[in-house]
Amino acid sequence: MPGLPLGCRRRLSASLLALAPCTLGLAQPAAPASPVAAPATPRSAIEKQDIRAQLAPRRYTTLAAEVGAKINRIEVAEGARFHAGQALILFDCSLQQAQLQKVKAALAGADQTYNANRRLAELNSISKLELEVSQAEANKARADVSYMNISLDKCRLIAPFNGRVAEQRAREQQYVQPGQALLDILDDSLLELDFIVPSKWLIWLKPNQKLQVAIDETGKQYPARILRIGARVDPVSQSIKLTAAIDGQFDELMAGMSGKVLIAPP
Repeated sequence: MPGLPLGCRRRLSASLLALAPCTLGLAQPAAPASPVAAPATPRSAIEKQDIRAQLAPRRYTTLAAEVGAKINRIEVAEGARFHAGQALILFDCSLQQAQLQKVKAALAGADQTYNANRRLAELNSISKLELEVSQAEANKARADVSYMNISLDKCRLIAPFNGRVAEQRAREQQYVQPGQALLDILDDSLLELDFIVPSKWLIWLKPNQKLQVAIDETGKQYPARILRIGARVDPVSQSIKLTAAIDGQFDELMAGMSGKVLIAPP
């Protein structure tokens, strides 16, 4: 710096050099921290997760009343077993019985009239129209008898297959309407399992392939086999639905139990 003595210029230059590091440190911005990437979940870990499944009956349905009547007797209690063709509920159909007797009497009279008119027609004593009318009356009475017989058949609720009563929705001496639900029944002769697996397993999965299932409620493992393979792959999860069945009869197993399917790629 001109105009200053040499000693002053040296002291001033030393002071500026001492302040320079602090000034530079304040001027430089801090470097941003680099983000830490989350570890990716390997595909093998996804495939080794628990495959859950629930036991479902082979067939199940709800039986309803087909006539409006009072329940006389329920033959099978809740939880009990039954056979196909067995009567499960009996209704009070005394009114239908009386109506059946009435239409049978009408049929007998119509048949007698028709037979008499047919003999008269052979003697040309009545017209053809009178004979045809009497024949139509007999056919109508016969149809009424058939209708009442069908109605009486509906006074018994018949089991459509072998199985068990899952739930009873009505009580004896209760009047029910047509279409009212009475019994939930199921066929547990074959217990099925529905579960989801990765679609890439289709390379080695085949129908009738054997596997094991560990049931939570019993704490045991049971043999099973694949019944069906789903018809469509879920494109989002890359998975497919399988249906298997317990291979054998085990009295302790019941519909609704759940567990883990023990199956893994070879």
